[in-house]
Amino acid sequence: MYREFTGGRLRVAPDEVSFATREAAKEIYTSGGSGYDKSSFYSLFGNFGASNMFSTLERNKHADKKKRFAERYNKVQVMRTEASSIIQEHAEAFLSQCAENVGRSVDIYALLHCYALDGITGHLFHPHGTHSITDPNDLAMMKELSYSTSLKKQYLQHYFPRLSALVGKISSFRQRRSDGLVTRYVLETVREATVSPHTVLHKLRTYESEDDDHKAAASECMDHLVAGIDTTGDGLCFLMHHLSLPEQQHIQERLHAELVANPSTPLDDLPYLDAVVKEGLRVFSPIPMSFPRVVPEGGKVVEGVWLPGGTIVSCQPHTLHRLDTTVFPLPEEFRPERWLQPEGAVERNQLFFAFAAGGRGCIGKKSGLSILALLEMKVLLKAVYSTYRTRIAPDMVASMEMDDQIISSRPKGQKCLVVFEQIASD
Repeated sequence: MYREFTGGRLRVAPDEVSFATREAAKEIYTSGGSGYDKSSFYSLFGNFGASNMFSTLERNKHADKKKRFAERYNKVQVMRTEASSIIQEHAEAFLSQCAENVGRSVDIYALLHCYALDGITGHLFHPHGTHSITDPNDLAMMKELSYSTSLKKQYLQHYFPRLSALVGKISSFRQRRSDGLVTRYVLETVREATVSPHTVLHKLRTYESEDDDHKAAASECMDHLVAGIDTTGDGLCFLMHHLSLPEQQHIQERLHAELVANPSTPLDDLPYLDAVVKEGLRVFSPIPMSFPRVVPEGGKVVEGVWLPGGTIVSCQPHTLHRLDTTVFPLPEEFRPERWLQPEGAVERNQLFFAFAAGGRGCIGKKSGLSILALLEMKVLLKAVYSTYRTRIAPDMVASMEMDDQIISSRPKGQKCLVVFEQIASD
């Protein structure tokens, strides 16, 4: 669809325009500090009858909710030992599964979503986070979250309410995909558990006088949990599948060489690892949706076009990562090296939209779930590719086509079989 954009814009409805330029993204998402207000679409994402930061539309109220926990997602906090050690623990559990199954077919779709769930719940609730890689009860929660299609039903409810109501009489589907095991887990943990001081829940509890029934904190935690498993789980799955293709073995070799040559180097100082992760998120954006905003009253000029107040405007990662071929030459090709070139670095980073932009993009692009997701991805990739090479399993027949789940994307076949092969030490 991105090839249908004319002049970086596409009218998708009578009152809605999609844009695909960095100038438009800057105006929509960062003007005035945090961009335009969100559209009513986001109101779908409250939980337990309570709003959360993601579902809050108006910028001042959004900022108030954000300040209650944002400090827990800034880079300094995420990199502190008590937080980063949780991620390392789950990466080691993942690596143990690799070691136990060397030479055999392993479904990394399941394992990576377990890793993502365990990472985000640890950040939210330690020591009451999940251990779904090793605990069958927690594994059931991962399956409830990662093998559901009800986000599409939420989309139907928003855009086609009459049809949704009709279908709802036949099957009750107006519940969030996490109804059941995950709902009980989040509510019980928020209401009863004693958590570590560095966790998100501990910070949210400083506002308990305003949240007597705990539903505001539970709604916030549920939203982070769902976002965390999608971003890291799907992003890593697409990336590791691609690295495992025969024609991509040279990328694995270069990545392995960097990792073994720099075993003690901080993750952010490993340029090829960073390039591989960024290219994975560019090509396989785990959140491909448009991020709709509302033009303020009185109208605004976006990309040289005046739009009346109330018009819905948006950008989406898939298009921003491809349309401008002067910034991303050969955009459909997976080329980590593009991120190592000094020329054009500013433009590439301006168009990098995997976590949206502005103060309301993924709890803040430079201080939010994006920081945690990037750390989780880098820790896992370093653990795997320092020791193993991966290749597509002979019995892998499931489709890896990106299946649009409205908010997130995932492999269509919901299975990704690879083989781990231990690399001999030099």
